[in-house]
Amino acid sequence: MAGTAAGVGALAVTAALAVGCGAVGAAAVLSARASGAADAAALAAADAAAGAATGVPCERAHQVAAAAGADLVQCDVDATTATVRVQIGAGLLAAQARARAGPPP
Repeated sequence: MAGTAAGVGALAVTAALAVGCGAVGAAAVLSARASGAADAAALAAADAAAGAATGVPCERAHQVAAAAGADLVQCDVDATTATVRVQIGAGLLAAQARARAGPPP
């Protein structure tokens, strides 16, 4: 009887650790996806602001973020420098990232 209880306890601990590791892995993947989407959106907005691409800078950033599966939360353009913030996911499994693109300061 004591061996059965110890076995069930060990299985419960193992299952809890597996779920925890899975959640951490999912958060890392979302964070990487958000970072990539923010980088691409900022580059698109900066290109549009500099005239290297057609369109309105923040609209281009929105299109690129949406293509990456992210929502554009914020877009600021100062001359040819663009700063964007995007979000992927919602609730507990959400990740935000910020990126800046343009000429060196």
